[in-house]
Amino acid sequence: MVRRLVLGCSALRRADVTAIAARQGDLRVIDADEVRVEGMRGDGITAQLGDPADPATVSEHRPPDVVLVAGEDASVNLQAARAAREACPDARLIAHVTGEPSMRRRIADIADQTVNAVDTVAEAVLAASGSSTDAPFRELARVLRGLSGRFGVFMHNDPDPDAIGSALALRDVARERDLDADACYFGEISHQENRALVNLLDLDLRQFESGGFDPEAFDAIALVDHSRPGINDDLPPDTSVDVVMDHHPPRAPVDASFVDLRTDVGATSTLMVDHLTGLDVDVDDRVATALLYGIRVDTRDFSRDLTSADFEAASFLLSHADMGVLERVEHPSIGGDTFDAIGHALKNYEHEGSVVVSSAGRVGNRDAIAQAADRLLDMEGASVAVVFGLMNGTAYVSGRTRGSDVDIGETMRRAFAGMGDAGGHTDMAGAQLEVGILGDAGDGSLGVTVGEVITGRLFEELDIPWSRPRFEDDSSLLNSRRMNTANEQ
Repeated sequence: MVRRLVLGCSALRRADVTAIAARQGDLRVIDADEVRVEGMRGDGITAQLGDPADPATVSEHRPPDVVLVAGEDASVNLQAARAAREACPDARLIAHVTGEPSMRRRIADIADQTVNAVDTVAEAVLAASGSSTDAPFRELARVLRGLSGRFGVFMHNDPDPDAIGSALALRDVARERDLDADACYFGEISHQENRALVNLLDLDLRQFESGGFDPEAFDAIALVDHSRPGINDDLPPDTSVDVVMDHHPPRAPVDASFVDLRTDVGATSTLMVDHLTGLDVDVDDRVATALLYGIRVDTRDFSRDLTSADFEAASFLLSHADMGVLERVEHPSIGGDTFDAIGHALKNYEHEGSVVVSSAGRVGNRDAIAQAADRLLDMEGASVAVVFGLMNGTAYVSGRTRGSDVDIGETMRRAFAGMGDAGGHTDMAGAQLEVGILGDAGDGSLGVTVGEVITGRLFEELDIPWSRPRFEDDSSLLNSRRMNTANEQ
């Protein structure tokens, strides 16, 4: 296994470190800034607090194959390069150079290779350790040529438009290479706009039941819009993955034959356009419509996490997409039960600082909970919104963030550890919790107990002082333990 060491991690090089971490191999980062180290650890990167210019710190672990010096200060980078050369004489040394020309020359005299602000450091590091630096679409084509049989392209649970469009695009790329490919998902497509997208475009998607999936049904597996099996999908965690396409920062190294993980774009659909055009695949109008809608939704109609690549991809798709269908998708009818759930959440919430937690009551459509969270996030002063609701003896939780340093996916995963399935992305996450477990967590009616446990655990994880919530105790919150017993029969 290739071992890589990063000494110092400036803000300029953070995306490069994330890209390197996504590849197979061992990566360790040493940085003197505690906030940066904690941030990298939160993204699943092995980072330690220490002096990157101290040879003793550098030599604490097994000698690396490649060392990247990537700090902000030129003089510190010079010392770190010297420390690396002393502690790891056989490693290939790559250094980011800044400062006066004389300082750059001194670093260049020590390093095997130097890079500046406009260079892509990730490519240099991966090339030095034997990884391909070809255009991503060419590397994908090589990997697909090595596959045969049935190819399952899996979206995350309850897929959104970005996941749907991306899965269809990768399916078409695979079919162009004579693979028998399917776009697959677990869970439900329950949001009315997402249902409209699938129905109006008559999209061919395969749905699998949780617990009923046989990995042997496919000869090869791909993940789109998420990066690890068993995390936000119902694949077995040890499933062997061949291809990963995602734009979310991973919390752990991603293990696959091909990984295209670009955290600098607003949607996975954007990078899929790059593969479609690079490989000269004819873009079906229905797939183009789904991809365009995926970009619009994930960038909040081009107002969030937007890059020039997203604009370019959308511009390309405009000439292929069915805008009439897209107009109908964006204005679907909304059921009364969804309005009821949103209304319940809007009048029944706890607001502590910038965090809003609310109950949507007992719901008939779990996606209503997510829509209620979206609405609550529009509340003045709110940057984190979490809504829970009850359906068929299960508590569903949906979280959203905007303009916050809270990683809601990681927050919910830790808050509800051992209580069910929880996790998601930095700004969007969900949980599915067994009511029986929550019912044993306190006294009083089950409905009140659910609100107390969910709110208490979230506020504790967010380090927010909290007292008993004011959630109303009515039948919509499954307020009878007899109902819980009936669900278990």
